[in-house]
Parts: sequence; structure tokens; C-alpha cells
Amino acid sequence: MMNLKRLSKVSAALLSTALMITPAIAQELTGTLKKIKDSGTITIGHRETSIPFSYLDEKQQPIGYSMDLCMAIVEEVKKTLNMPTLAVKMNPVTSQTRIPLMANGTIDLECGSTTNTLKRQEQVDFAPTTFVTGTKLVVKKSSKIKSYKDLKGKTVVVTQGTTNERVIKALNDAENLGMKFLSAKDHGESFLTVESGRAAAFAMDDVLLYGLVAKSKKPADFAVVGEYLSYDPYAIMHRRNDADFALAVKRALSALFRSGDINKIYDKWFVGKLPDGSTMGMPMSPLLKSAFQSQALPE
Repeated sequence: MMNLKRLSKVSAALLSTALMITPAIAQELTGTLKKIKDSGTITIGHRETSIPFSYLDEKQQPIGYSMDLCMAIVEEVKKTLNMPTLAVKMNPVTSQTRIPLMANGTIDLECGSTTNTLKRQEQVDFAPTTFVTGTKLVVKKSSKIKSYKDLKGKTVVVTQGTTNERVIKALNDAENLGMKFLSAKDHGESFLTVESGRAAAFAMDDVLLYGLVAKSKKPADFAVVGEYLSYDPYAIMHRRNDADFALAVKRALSALFRSGDINKIYDKWFVGKLPDGSTMGMPMSPLLKSAFQSQALPE
């Protein structure tokens, strides 16, 4: 009987300790994880015309490659916080608003087509690289434009707040090409400017240009031309100096890289048919394969 009594006392003590530890663990949460735990919601910043990374389908719901990756991160956050019914809120962002909305706490993840740069790292942090691209031009085939050097004195449209805007303007200044610039709020508006003839070219990451062409009314009328004018590694944004949340993000993406599931997600959006029946026709590049392999961190 004494042994049973002693065992009972030990069990009671362990249970009491466990109950005391649980609130302590909750109190230890900081930054984004605490914000999510307290609110019961994780907020996803998404784009509306960044095909095929993050854009709206026919039902006006955000879909795409980056959205699928962010949903994997959401599942990891659910495990980390033991919140299987965590609510997911969608919040549209643009090139201009994405960083301010991240910095002020409006969104928790930015799931679009954002280039990881050192300058941007002064304001936000980035997940591991999920795509690699670079600046090119989309033009009408009838224009005969083959390179940025053919844009001397012509009108070029850029999407406000993008790295591509800085790249093409710097080239214009360096080589005294006398380009005229129009600014648009998003990639869809920029492409429409070329489609309507108001601009001769749109400078943007080539993968986004291919997506816009594929979704256009007359894809055969357009061409993506020129050499790469920049190197743009895409990554999902999250808040700066938030190590615990960053670890959850890395854990989710590393698992995709290790398992090879990233290949299935990539093929879904870049090789197979998109929901509207169009296709990007872009097999994974050796550079991107190497990036995934080098970022497949062990658990």
C-alpha cells in the first residue's frame, strides 16, 4: 500500500508540475508566434497578378506556387503552436505595400514574388530561396525590340516598388538612353500598358512576364526578350529579428526540399497546366535545383 501511496503522490506532483509548465511555455512565446497564438489567426499577404506565384483565380481566391509553399508553413505553425484549427486570413498586398504591411504587423507571411535583397533585409527577413529569376523585357513582336539598347527614347513601364524599376532606370542613366517611364501599381496594369501600346516594353522578372503573356488574349503577339539585367532570388518575407518564427518557416521549407515534394509543387505551377488551361512550360533550372539541395537542412 505504501508503494501505491507513494506512486500516487509522485503522479500528483508530476501533474501539478505539468500544469505549472504549460502557462510558462505560453508566456515564453514572443514575436509572430505570440501574435498568432493570441489572435488565433495567421495573416497571409498575397498578390493578385503575380502569375503563377500568387494571383486570383476565377473565384477571386488567391492561388499559386508561393501560396502552396505558404500553406506548408501554416501547417508547421499549427504544429508548433498545437493549434490545428488555426484560422488563415488573406490580405492583398502590392509591390509598394508589402514591406510596410509586414513591418507594421498587418501580415505575418508575404506569399508573392519578392526578391531577397540586402537593402530589404534592413526592414524584413526572408525565408530560404524558393525561386531564381532575373529582369527581362516583354514587348510586342511587331516592335522588333530585342534588347534594352533598342529602347532609346522609347516609353517603358515599370511596376512601382520593384527591384526591376531600379535596374532599368539605372541602365537608362548609365548609358544615357533617354527612356521615358510610366509607373503602374501592379504587374497586370503594367502589362496592359504594353498591350494597349502606351509603352514599348515592360521590365520585370522573366518568369512573371511569361505568366502574363500566357494569360493574355493573344499570347502569340508578345515576346520576352533581352539578356538578364539582374539576378533575383525570390523568398517568402516575414518579420525581422524573429528567430522562433523564422525557425518554423525554415523547418517547413526544409522538409519540402528534403522530401522532394518541392518538385511536385514546382511542376504543378511551371510545367503542368494552370487552372485556366494555359501553361508556363518552364522546367526547373539547374540553378534552382542546386538551391533546393543546398537548403535541405536536416531536422
